[in-house]
Amino acid sequence: MSTSNVADIKPKWRERFEFFDAYGSPASAEFRAAFKALPRGKRRLINFSFLAFFFGPFYFFALGLWKKGLSLLAIALAIAVVEVIFSAVTGIDIPRPVDTGLNIAIAFAFALCVNYAYYLKEVKGSQGWNPFEGMRAF
Repeated sequence: MSTSNVADIKPKWRERFEFFDAYGSPASAEFRAAFKALPRGKRRLINFSFLAFFFGPFYFFALGLWKKGLSLLAIALAIAVVEVIFSAVTGIDIPRPVDTGLNIAIAFAFALCVNYAYYLKEVKGSQGWNPFEGMRAF
């Protein structure tokens, strides 16, 4: 990361960006090893965003990640459409705990993707449509 970029960002983002610069993407083995060595609070800072969890696509849009925000929003809407179609075709309503679980999973997807996506935008200049770019599957 260039020094001019470091001075322009907030300390919480600087810490995240420096970690990504040092250890690579969340899919890399170096990242996973360094991440596991961090204390819980630092892991949460690097890997999770409460604002993205609660505000989802709006937070993505505020950060200028509109393509990735729209992609995740499309996934969320597709899941909702599948639920409605399933209920209409089968006559069986989706149980409330299942619906709530799906909504929470979508919120976690927003919260877990935003930090690295913002790093890619600000440092690497990458603004693709894939919100899971550089993320690990498991």
